[in-house]
Amino acid sequence: MNEAHIESLQNALEQDKIDGWLFYGFRGSDPIAENILRLDHAKFTTRRWFYFVPAKGTPQKIVHAIEEGTLDNLPGNKRVYLPWQQLHQHLREALSGAKKVAMQYSPLNAIPYISRVDAGTVELVRSFGVEIVSSADLVQVFEAVWSKEQLETHLYAAKHMREIVDAIVAEVRRRVTDKVSVTELEIQDFVLKEYERRDLTAGHPPIVAINAHSADPHYAPHADDNLPMRKGDFLLVDMWSKRKLPHAVYDDITWTFFIGESVPAEHQKIFDVVRNGRDAAIKAAQQRYPADKVLYGWQIDEEARQSITRAGYGEYFIHRTGHSIHEEVHGNGANIDNLETQDNRRLMAGTCFSIEPGVYLKGTFGVRSEVDMYLSEKEAIVTGQPIQTHVIPVLS
Repeated sequence: MNEAHIESLQNALEQDKIDGWLFYGFRGSDPIAENILRLDHAKFTTRRWFYFVPAKGTPQKIVHAIEEGTLDNLPGNKRVYLPWQQLHQHLREALSGAKKVAMQYSPLNAIPYISRVDAGTVELVRSFGVEIVSSADLVQVFEAVWSKEQLETHLYAAKHMREIVDAIVAEVRRRVTDKVSVTELEIQDFVLKEYERRDLTAGHPPIVAINAHSADPHYAPHADDNLPMRKGDFLLVDMWSKRKLPHAVYDDITWTFFIGESVPAEHQKIFDVVRNGRDAAIKAAQQRYPADKVLYGWQIDEEARQSITRAGYGEYFIHRTGHSIHEEVHGNGANIDNLETQDNRRLMAGTCFSIEPGVYLKGTFGVRSEVDMYLSEKEAIVTGQPIQTHVIPVLS
């Protein structure tokens, strides 16, 4: 990591009026710190280390005597400790003059994605008279904001993913019409081959779920539970991918289909409930960003949740409305969530998140409709157009 990156960290600290950012690691306990400091995830260390970036001044490294080289790729002064008392003394001296320090800590564990520092280490730092604040929004700046090049990789993936939706319809229609075998796993494999053909990749294969399987939000087809697709079946496909380039970011969408000439009223009714919740969240984001000086992930979740609750299906909407998207499909930025957590991180320019409400009727079927929203400097944009407006009748 070079001096320019340290300068960007310090600029962010000054903007947020925080005296410094204290990074801490023990046996891979904080992958966020490793990402931001550009450390080697594969390098195994067995002793505690600290890296303090002050808002002004020279960074301070604290490493163990038998692992002196742990932070050698980082700029700053090195302090080497052996007994624990020396570690405490070095840490006290490194933090001298700092009143407010950011760490990967979340009060009351409200945002567990950020809560990487153990309670004992928090107590140790506080014993030096230092106030600890959450680094949640700082992390977003360095772990969720896209570069121009990353946005281009997303738009590439979004274009091809939208084309894959149409390819799925054509493939299922062909197989069912020709009475050729078609199962969840076979369509999953079809999607993976489309990824390969289009220079896309994904960490995990897509969700392909028929009928009751679609009522399980994280169902994954496997050899022992691999349903065939027949006329009269309901189909949900949730897929995510990114371009095969360094630092490319994901596109993540979910579509639903009915294998027939027309869609039964019950399936379309539930889809309409979900679509209305999705569109309420989209509308709120577009109307309030960037007009509101601060907009939080939990506020957008509430828009979708209230819409679905008013329709009578709130108890069947059993997950957050959306998640941050970055180089990992579930990124480290603000989630659209006021259910599993109350995500009070700011929705920042240059970040992307999914909007994906769902209604799951256990034992019958479930509907989820997922789109991605990117926040430019001026507006909230839904990518991957056109988005789904009705259940797709595959045999129409």
